[in-house]
Amino acid sequence: MMNSSSNRHQQIEQLLTEIAADFFNKESNRTSLITVTRASVSENRQRATIFFTVLPETHEQPALEFANRNKEHFREFFKKHARLKRIPQFEFTLDFGEKNRQRIDTLLGE
Repeated sequence: MMNSSSNRHQQIEQLLTEIAADFFNKESNRTSLITVTRASVSENRQRATIFFTVLPETHEQPALEFANRNKEHFREFFKKHARLKRIPQFEFTLDFGEKNRQRIDTLLGE
């Protein structure tokens, strides 16, 4: 059974994932597909990392640059949609774990 603190932590990560997906859907230039795969929030909730994948892969670097350029814009977007007392500092990174999983699935013919 989970305690309420870890349950709350998971809820915040899920909320962050959904809001980040909404942000990229509304704000990206649509030349690539940006999929938010997950979010990770530090125990003290001061830092959050948003993981995403990009298709086509050739657009990964521009998408990461877009995300980093728009951190403050995302922070404002998150504030409006999250209703949390403390807004973490955000980091964006490509989700290589998800990429590797997809590559393995392809190699296995799944």
